[in-house]
Amino acid sequence: MSLADRLVEAWYTGHPALMLLRPLEWLYRSVVRRKRRAFVACEGEIYRAPVPVLVVGNVTVGGTGKTPMILWLIEHCRARGLRVGVVSRGYGATPPQLPWRVRAGQSAAEAGDEPLLIVQRSSVPLVIDPQRARAVQALLQEEALDLILCDDGLQHYRLARDLELVLIDAARGLGNRRCLPAGPLREPVERLAEVDAVLCNGADSDDDRGFAFQLQPSALINLRSGERVGLDYFAAGQQLHAVAGIGNPQRFFRTLEALNWRPVAHPFADHASYSPEALQFSPELPLVMTEKDAVKCRAFAADNWWYLAVDAAPSPAFVAWLDRELTRLLPAQA
Repeated sequence: MSLADRLVEAWYTGHPALMLLRPLEWLYRSVVRRKRRAFVACEGEIYRAPVPVLVVGNVTVGGTGKTPMILWLIEHCRARGLRVGVVSRGYGATPPQLPWRVRAGQSAAEAGDEPLLIVQRSSVPLVIDPQRARAVQALLQEEALDLILCDDGLQHYRLARDLELVLIDAARGLGNRRCLPAGPLREPVERLAEVDAVLCNGADSDDDRGFAFQLQPSALINLRSGERVGLDYFAAGQQLHAVAGIGNPQRFFRTLEALNWRPVAHPFADHASYSPEALQFSPELPLVMTEKDAVKCRAFAADNWWYLAVDAAPSPAFVAWLDRELTRLLPAQA
């Protein structure tokens, strides 16, 4: 287990050594609170787009199902007749210039794995730039849009927003409820009281933490051929290699186990880069990975490599709440 993995484990299970990080946490909290106060007071450069901006983000480090939720939001808004665009930081991307319009035929190295996945799945107009305000401006220069979804960016206060959605892993929660580096929080717990909605990934029902949503497996898709097969393609008890380079790989492995398969787990770092050599495992078995990993592996995939497609399924109460908010923000499209 790497040092980073041990630190994450300590955040969620506890370790007395975390006390040593409290002074650094205090400094981190001071910076975060100062940025937040400046935003609330409208100090500094804050860009407000001419169309509503909906931020989907985290207060914790690590995966919470943000990309599937973005995809669900795209389809839901389109079903209401809205023209939707997306902006993203493009973590790990190395485009020729910034801002950068992501196209389906680009590489994950150029576009970033999550932005490329979103474009390939939905064909949505998407621009990456660590400066989210600049990304929004570039997107609106190219597209006539009714609404912009900001993938992450909850703490990017130079971009004004009309709605803030925060996603939390229902199983892991907020860990020890401390900020970085003594805990997993990007902002203090109190920040949750200021957002518009909290969604709990994996919760069975809405509760006092927020709205529930589930990630539901929908199909296996072959990396080489694009063949789409049902979840009964592998028999119950099938042993397979499982690859996950996401914020919480164990969630993916548990999903495969819930499908009655026997995964041999191969966790990688979030946003990991892959090579054919890194994915040569013994014994020879079918390999199943996340869709986020698949966008980086298609060029050298073997015939028996698959990715598991998953779809976000939020609670009916959240859908009703969102529709009311969209009607409020966009009354002409109601």
